[in-house]
Amino acid sequence: MIKDILNNISLLCDSFPDQLRTITADQFCTKPLNKWSKKEILGHLVDSANVNIQRFIRGQIEDNPSIYYEQDEWVSVQGYQEYDDEKLITLWESLNRHLAYLVNRIPDTDLSRTCLMKNGEPRSLQYLVEDYLSHLQHHIRQITA
Repeated sequence: MIKDILNNISLLCDSFPDQLRTITADQFCTKPLNKWSKKEILGHLVDSANVNIQRFIRGQIEDNPSIYYEQDEWVSVQGYQEYDDEKLITLWESLNRHLAYLVNRIPDTDLSRTCLMKNGEPRSLQYLVEDYLSHLQHHIRQITA
């Protein structure tokens, strides 16, 4: 299962940046009413990669670390709407390649270790890795729609 997830993330790293580059600047930055632009969704995916990298590291070496973030505030504070398009695409790709490398290094015996979610519920590293890919694919569909 983990190998399939790694393959999917790697394939996305190979293809998604080129898909992003075909989106016009207007389409990339248009903000629907009370929603994120495609560019801000990509920024959110950068944040998600950063947070999950921490989960996948700390989940292996700490007991039940509590790692979460306030996604709307993170997107706002980091100003992704004004971020350089190409740098944001490169950042997303680099973080996801690193995340895939990191996930590949998680020993099978550590996949059952847990992190605490915002609501205090424990989630295994296995679940978090699987959920990361689902979350990533969901937002990629939003961006490419």
